[in-house]
Amino acid sequence: MTDDVLIVHGGTPLEGEIRVRGAKNLVPKAMVAALLGHEPSRLRNVPDIRDVKVVRGLLQLHGVTVRAGEEEGELVLDPTYVESANVADIDAHAGSSRIPILFCGPLLHRLGHAFIPGLGGCDIGGRPVDFHFDVLRQFGAVIEKHPQGTVLNAPQRLRGCKIELPYPSVGATEQVLLTAVLAEGVTELRNAAIEPEIVDLICVLQKMGAIISMGTDRTILITGVDRLGGYNHRAIPDRLEAASWACAALATQGDIYVRGARQLEMMTFLNTFRKVGGAFSVDDEGIRFWHPGGELKAIALETDVHPGFQTDWQQPLVVALTQASGLSIVHETVYESRLGFTSALNQMGAHIQLYRECLGGTPCRFGQRNFLHSAVVSGPSKLQGAELVIPDLRGGFSYLIAALAAQGTSQVHGIDLINRGYENFMDKLRALGAQIELPAA
Repeated sequence: MTDDVLIVHGGTPLEGEIRVRGAKNLVPKAMVAALLGHEPSRLRNVPDIRDVKVVRGLLQLHGVTVRAGEEEGELVLDPTYVESANVADIDAHAGSSRIPILFCGPLLHRLGHAFIPGLGGCDIGGRPVDFHFDVLRQFGAVIEKHPQGTVLNAPQRLRGCKIELPYPSVGATEQVLLTAVLAEGVTELRNAAIEPEIVDLICVLQKMGAIISMGTDRTILITGVDRLGGYNHRAIPDRLEAASWACAALATQGDIYVRGARQLEMMTFLNTFRKVGGAFSVDDEGIRFWHPGGELKAIALETDVHPGFQTDWQQPLVVALTQASGLSIVHETVYESRLGFTSALNQMGAHIQLYRECLGGTPCRFGQRNFLHSAVVSGPSKLQGAELVIPDLRGGFSYLIAALAAQGTSQVHGIDLINRGYENFMDKLRALGAQIELPAA
């Protein structure tokens, strides 16, 4: 498909201004939360990305009315007439997103049953959905697996329980929150994820009438209520997209003002960006990122759950590190297969070696399990244009950054995957002066 290929002529610094809207890791989940209410909800700052379209379609299949609001990027979601959806219709969405797994709790509360199709998403390592089902069983759900998907039933009202996560998983924390708010009694969740998007989801649920308290030790207490209303909420900006554009500015020796970016959720990234040699300035409307000239500096970096350095920041930054002087060490501790994208960078002229050992300061859960989860990046290296096939969302945008930083022309295949999380990314690239084009039909 020619419309899934982008031709990139590299070597031009990206300069100008773009805007980021609501976080991909919050907006679809806030849309699912609307299912729990008995009144319409209003969600603002919604990006035009594919994950939003997938959830919108699934909500509409279940009888939720979804329409555009008065302002740009606003959705009004009315769950008054929630109903069972046709299995074949739901199955049509299978493989397009992992979001459907989060429909379980809300549908069990509203209908007493749910059907979840096979799930898709980026192939960056294990994301076992069985853990979601184990959690739902603890609440009292009865689960049957079938070839076409999973059927869940709640013979009686779901009950609160005590849950301790083996790892502070974002998806598992979301599952517990969306299920516990209407469950009978108190739910105690230990070792929870505390990402900004999780906190924003808790704000959404509290606006609906939920009772949720966060402890200082990754413990969240949820007291179930009998009924939830709607919400009026403006989604926090997408800190992951903002960081991607920051890395693009650094790798191409450019200067990008990211309107909508906020300092608070990006503090860990901003510290690392400065250590590498990037410059930034913060104002009330956004953050300007630029390459101040001179050499970039090699660093040692470990990804971690929030408040650590986010795994979604790692791939774009690795591209910038190929232009830093010296040896950079990157230890990926969140997804075991997230460094696979570096082989294409090596084909472009980068020098990146992968290792099975934990090259960071602390051993991690992948250390003795034969995963190539540490990288040594030797730079600076001159990147050359190449034929690239996008492996996943963040890796895909990282390939775009590499192609833009490289000399010569690259053909990037599979760009439709980037639409999952980057709103109007081609228009934004053009606005920054990128030399890109679609192949002739």
